[in-house]
Amino acid sequence: MVLENKVPQGKLADKWTSYKSSMPLVAPNNKRRLEVIVVGTGLAGAAAAASLGELGYQVKCFTFHDSPRRAHSIAAQGGINAAKNYQNDGDSVHRLFYDTIKGGDYRSREANVHRLAEVSRDIIDQCVAQGVPFAREYGGLLANRSFGGVQVSRTFYAKGQTGQQLLIGAYSALSRQISLGTVKMYNRHEMLDVVKIDGKARGIIARNLLTGELERHAAHCVVLCTGGYGNVYYLSTNAMTCNVSAGWRAVRRGALMANPCYTQIHPTCIPVSGEYQSKLTLMSESLRNDGRVWVPKNLDDAKAIREGSKTALDIPEEDRDYYLERRYPAFGNLVPRDVASRAAKVACDDGFGVNPTGLAVYLDFAAAIERYGRSAANTKGMDPDKTSKETIIQMGEAVVENKYGNLFQMYEKITGENPYKMPMKIFPAVHYTMGGLWVDYNLETNVPGLFCCGEANFSDHGANRLGASALMQGLADGYFVLPYTVGTFLADEIRTPAFNPNAPEFKEVENDVSNRLNTLMNIKGNQSVESFHRRLGKIVWENCGMSRNEEGLKKGIETIKALREEFYKDVFVPGSADEFNPELEKAARVADFMELGEIMMHDALDRKESCGGHFREEYATEEGEAKRDDGNYTYVSAWSWSDDGNHQLHKEELQFDNVELKTRSYK
Repeated sequence: MVLENKVPQGKLADKWTSYKSSMPLVAPNNKRRLEVIVVGTGLAGAAAAASLGELGYQVKCFTFHDSPRRAHSIAAQGGINAAKNYQNDGDSVHRLFYDTIKGGDYRSREANVHRLAEVSRDIIDQCVAQGVPFAREYGGLLANRSFGGVQVSRTFYAKGQTGQQLLIGAYSALSRQISLGTVKMYNRHEMLDVVKIDGKARGIIARNLLTGELERHAAHCVVLCTGGYGNVYYLSTNAMTCNVSAGWRAVRRGALMANPCYTQIHPTCIPVSGEYQSKLTLMSESLRNDGRVWVPKNLDDAKAIREGSKTALDIPEEDRDYYLERRYPAFGNLVPRDVASRAAKVACDDGFGVNPTGLAVYLDFAAAIERYGRSAANTKGMDPDKTSKETIIQMGEAVVENKYGNLFQMYEKITGENPYKMPMKIFPAVHYTMGGLWVDYNLETNVPGLFCCGEANFSDHGANRLGASALMQGLADGYFVLPYTVGTFLADEIRTPAFNPNAPEFKEVENDVSNRLNTLMNIKGNQSVESFHRRLGKIVWENCGMSRNEEGLKKGIETIKALREEFYKDVFVPGSADEFNPELEKAARVADFMELGEIMMHDALDRKESCGGHFREEYATEEGEAKRDDGNYTYVSAWSWSDDGNHQLHKEELQFDNVELKTRSYK
C-alpha cells in the first residue's frame, strides 16, 4: 500500500496559505445538504462539530459522556502553546515549528507541524473572544510561562485549569450550534464500528449506553476525535473511560494505526501507592518552571528516607543531587518529558528513590518560594535582607499559591503532605500517546471519508510531545484545519444523496457488532473484566513501558496472546446486552486494548532505534541517551491488523528539507 500524504508543493512557510486558496470548496447552499458525523467532544471534537455546524453542514455529534463537558480534555492543567512572542524573548512560528520537530526527535511530518505552529496564533484570539480566562500580567496583557523542551515563554494558561477553561469555550460554541439545529447531539452513545459503502466511510454503529440499543447513523463522512489509548497500560493519568475502541474499530475496517509504540511518559505524576489504584494523578508540567527536581546524593540518606527515619528537610543542600540541572545545564528542570522521565528512572534504578516503593523523586519549591518572597518584599518597599525569613516565606507562598494553588491543594488532598513545607514526590507515568490513526495532510485516513483529529491521530508530535502542545493540536485541528480540509472530500459529494441507515452495509456491520457483544456476554467465565485489564496493563508496562528490549517485547507479544485467549474463555460479564451495562462497555474496550497492545509491541520490536518516548535499551549512547538511526528508521510506521498474527507494516518515508537531522541535546 502506497501512503500518499498529500502534502502540497511549495515553500514550507507558504504551503498552508497557498493550499487554502486553491483547495476545493463546498458552496454554502450545498453544505446544508451534506451530513457529517463527529465522534468525541473533547477540544478537537467540540471545536470540529461547532465549526462545521457554523459553516452550514448538518452535524451529528456523539459522546459516551452524559455531557460533552465531561470529555477528558477537561483534565489538562498546565497550558497551551502559541507563537505570539508576547514576552519578546525571540519566539516565532519557525521556532515553535523547530522546537516541536526537535522535541518529537525528528519523527514527525514537517508540513503538518509547520501548519500547527502557524495556526497556533489564531487559537489564542479565538479563545479570548470566547471568554477563556487566561492569566494576565499586571498591565492586562496575557501572561506566558515556559514548558519543557523550549527556551522561550509561549505557554498561555488559566491557573492549573487550562483544559477545563478551553473546553468550556469550545462547549459554548458547540452549544450555540446545537441550539440553532445545525448540530444534533447524542449523549451517552458509544461508537462501536465504522460503516463503509463502496470503500468510503458513510456512518457508524453506536450503542445507546442507557438502553443498550444499537443504532445506525449515516453521513457523507465521519470524523473521529476520540483521544488517546494510554489506558492500555491500565494505570495512567487518563480518565478510566478513555479507550481506543473507536480508532481500533476503524483499524479493523481498513484504517492504519501509525506509530503505536510512541507513548509519552509524563515525569511529574503522583507515584503509585498500592495495588488498589485504578488510575494516577498528574501534577502539571508547569510546576517544573519553579520546582527543582532532586534526590539525595548518598544512598544511605535515600534509604533512611524510604524507611522513614529522615525526611527531605534533613538533607542539607550540599547533599542533594539536582540531577536534571547537573546533566542538562542549558535546560535544567525544563528538559522534555521523555528526557526527564528516563532520568528519574535512572535515579530510582540506582537506589536513590525517596518513597517506600523506591519509585519517587523530589520536586522542591523552597528556592522558588524564597525567591518570590524576596521579590514581593521589594515591591512593598521592604529590604529583603532585613526582613525575617518567616515573612519572606509567607509572602513567597502567597505568590506560589496564586500561580499553582489548585495543584498544590490537589496534591495535599491525595498525599496528606503540605507541598509548601515539604517537597512533592513525583514519578513518571503514562500520560499521552503520540501514535494514532494514520492521516494525510487533510487529516483524512487511508479510508476515504474517514477523518481523524487531535490525539486520536499521529500527525504532529513525532516520538515525543512537548508540554502544552496537546491542547494546541486539538483546537488547531478542530477550529482551523478540518473545516477546510473536509471540503476536499465533500466537494465531490454534493450530488450524493443522504445515505439510508437501512442499507445492507449498515445491517451487516450492526450484525457484526451484535455478535461481538453477545460473544462477550455468553462466555460466562469466572474472572472480572477489571482483572484482565490490570494484568494486560502490567504486561504492556513491563515489556513496552519506559524502556524496551527485544527479549521483553517478544515475550510480551506471546503473553498478550495467551491472555487474550484466556479472556475469551473465562471473562465474566454480568447483566445483558440490551440494558445499561458498564461491564459490557469495559469488556469490549479491554478486548480492543489487547489487540492494540500486541500491535504496539510489534511496532516497538520493528523500530531498532531509540527516539523520543521509544527507548530501546540496545540502542543508547554511552551516556544513556536515545540513539536514533536516521539511515533506516526515518519513517512513519503504519500497521494493519491481521487475525492470524501476520500484521502488515506500511511506511511513510519522512523528508526533512527545512531542519537538519541531528542528535537532540539539551545540555
